[in-house]
Amino acid sequence: MRSFCFLFLALAVGAGSAFADEPAAPALPESTAQSRIDELFARLGKTEDADEAAGIVQAIEAEWMSSGSDASDLLMSRALEAFAAQDYPLSLQLLDAIVAAQPDWAEAWNKRATVRFFAGDSQGSAADVAQTLKRNPRHIGALAGLGAIFEQAGKKEDALKVYERAAEIAPHYAPLVEAVTRLKAALAGQSL
Repeated sequence: MRSFCFLFLALAVGAGSAFADEPAAPALPESTAQSRIDELFARLGKTEDADEAAGIVQAIEAEWMSSGSDASDLLMSRALEAFAAQDYPLSLQLLDAIVAAQPDWAEAWNKRATVRFFAGDSQGSAADVAQTLKRNPRHIGALAGLGAIFEQAGKKEDALKVYERAAEIAPHYAPLVEAVTRLKAALAGQSL
């Protein structure tokens, strides 16, 4: 259970981030930000180095953390502080406000999915993951979160499919490679 929780936390909340200590990326014009994200995804798909993949994933996540609204960015930093302190009700309250104010911001849905998962609301988390992926189909953290939800529910085959989908986007990102390898081994052991 710990391994999929770590993967979900690492990917959905930000690998290596210190939550509140990490400032949001400065808002860029939409076309510039999207070009930068597309360039990062192209590099992510080509790199064969796990450390470089981790750095690229972190850079992508930093781009996604900027909502374009100072108020929403401030609320997000407070929501992440509350999450880090395991004050899930406060974190959810803040994230609810962000989602209401900026329903097109995929990262708000993703962060709320993460908090709901850790608060024990797998169904709510899955619903938020669906909203995240509707807005951002390449969201590695949301895909990993969905894999973790399936894994927690004992649906290893479904979890593997989702992790493999994420690994198509980030083929050398170590947490995904490890999840795919672990589940393939578990499923092979089940079939023996």
